[in-house]
Amino acid sequence: MPSLAVLPDNQQFDSLPGETILAADLRHGIPHVHACGGLARCSTCRVQVLDGLEHLSPRNELEQALAQRLHLPGNMRLACQTTIAEGTVRFRRPVIDELDTQLALQGLEHAGQQLGEEKRLAVLFSDIADYTVFAESLPAYDVIHVLNRYFKLMSEVVRAHRGRISDFIGDGLMVVFGMEDEATAAADAVAAARAMLLAVDRLNPYLRSMYGCGFHVRIGVHYGDVVVGHIGGPDMRKLATIGDTVNVAARIEAANKECGTSLLVSQAVVDELGDALVVRQGFLTPLKGKKGLHRLYEVALDELPVFTA
Repeated sequence: MPSLAVLPDNQQFDSLPGETILAADLRHGIPHVHACGGLARCSTCRVQVLDGLEHLSPRNELEQALAQRLHLPGNMRLACQTTIAEGTVRFRRPVIDELDTQLALQGLEHAGQQLGEEKRLAVLFSDIADYTVFAESLPAYDVIHVLNRYFKLMSEVVRAHRGRISDFIGDGLMVVFGMEDEATAAADAVAAARAMLLAVDRLNPYLRSMYGCGFHVRIGVHYGDVVVGHIGGPDMRKLATIGDTVNVAARIEAANKECGTSLLVSQAVVDELGDALVVRQGFLTPLKGKKGLHRLYEVALDELPVFTA
């Protein structure tokens, strides 16, 4: 007879033929939340399958519709719609109290909501060198005006290379690539980085004529596994990209200052792109907050003019 191993309850018991996971849990006294009454109109009964996914019934039409709406990964199943045919299935209930229920229901109120999934993406960080000194010499209006002009140009470049701006950090940008097609993530990120530097070069004559100096932008790119999902409260939510890949990308951008470069990429980017990527030189350097030495590469930018302030 098929059986269920339930976490965090640490209970295991048999399931009846044709019985849903939700029904089995409730029959054995598991306080399994099901706000819509088990009708697949919410995701509060969802379970994260840890082992035995192959023993579960395929998603039916109702579950598939909600899974597509919430971007649920394959191992996240609706307990109210899923049955077990044989073997043992071990799973975790992520919604266990009233606050969890409120958060799960809140997710249904937002179109395109993503509850959290693992992806292999390229992450790009950019920063304007010495922008604080530049901004301190300008009136408040001009500071915002210049940033808006700069961010508009960068947004156009990012969009043209299938990227998505994840965050504005002062005068810096965090951009992710591969949300739609992971296969092109690293290539899109490097191409966008090059285009961003070219766009800044086109912006600099305007800045020099208006303010007497231009921008020097530094960019770092890393490639690896991240967790993507919407975070925040009911009044403000954003699609966040979280993980060590993000932290390393930020550190790579900062390493440009010590290396005297404008565009650095990680070993992971070089390994992914192979001969398609032309690099100028390599560095073996520490990264702030990370252990050991990390191999970084300066991407060849021979077509770009040398920056002059």
